[in-house]
Amino acid sequence: MAHTPHTDWLATVVAAAEQQGPGNLLRVVLIVMVVGCVLTAWFLLRGYKRKDD
Repeated sequence: MAHTPHTDWLATVVAAAEQQGPGNLLRVVLIVMVVGCVLTAWFLLRGYKRKDD
């Protein structure tokens, strides 16, 4: 395996990322984040609905 300088490797990675785009990984991360926020809000706010009669 030949040694590649970091600048050449970084330029190659950036060029590959520009061609590929964000793809499905970004969609999955965003969906999981939104679902997690909704579940967290539900969990935190459900305690306020109880009455202490």
